[in-house]
Amino acid sequence: MSGQERLQPIRVLVVDDHAVVRQGMRAFLSLQADMRVVGEARDAQAALDFLATATVRDVMPNVVLMDLVMPRLDGVSGIRTIKKLYPGIEVVAMTSFSETERVRAALAAGAAGYLLKDAEADEVATAIRAAAAGETHLDTAVARKITRALTGVCEGVSSLSQREREVLVLVADGYSNRDIAEALTISERTARTHVSSILLKIGVTSRTQAALWAIHQGMTSVP
Repeated sequence: MSGQERLQPIRVLVVDDHAVVRQGMRAFLSLQADMRVVGEARDAQAALDFLATATVRDVMPNVVLMDLVMPRLDGVSGIRTIKKLYPGIEVVAMTSFSETERVRAALAAGAAGYLLKDAEADEVATAIRAAAAGETHLDTAVARKITRALTGVCEGVSSLSQREREVLVLVADGYSNRDIAEALTISERTARTHVSSILLKIGVTSRTQAALWAIHQGMTSVP
């Protein structure tokens, strides 16, 4: 998303079952000139209730910062429902755990990023900005953990499917998820899923790193 398109602050909804976490996130994000916290929710169901009336109240968020382990409706189910009902909203998953399956489930549900709760404050802001720009951001520790879990199965270019290789080349050429979707005649969500899978398999945390990796592997050349 261009700077001209992003003239308004990124609107953020904070979802966590611990009030102190919500308050801390609100306090930090309120200090970011390009962000505005439009609401809080104690669980995913409360987040859906918030979104149901957000448009008429002019508080529809661009990004939802979502805890995964919560009562009533868990974060993964919440992400899946939000992406189904509000595909324009991006979700950054945030939790204390880094189990491989939980990370993969959140990304498969449509999350645009995954952070651990002990992540540095600046990394939280970076993940939110990346999500708002239609990009994927993974916590470095999470990416490393998943890469180790996949070692022996997913190493180097050979770890990628043919479609993932095609997507990676386009990422290296600067294509957005929307551009990739149009070029390969797939949905934008499918394009993002491929990008997320690529980041996990090659052990990087951003599209820029993936592009540099592709160039290093000789999959594409520097423009």
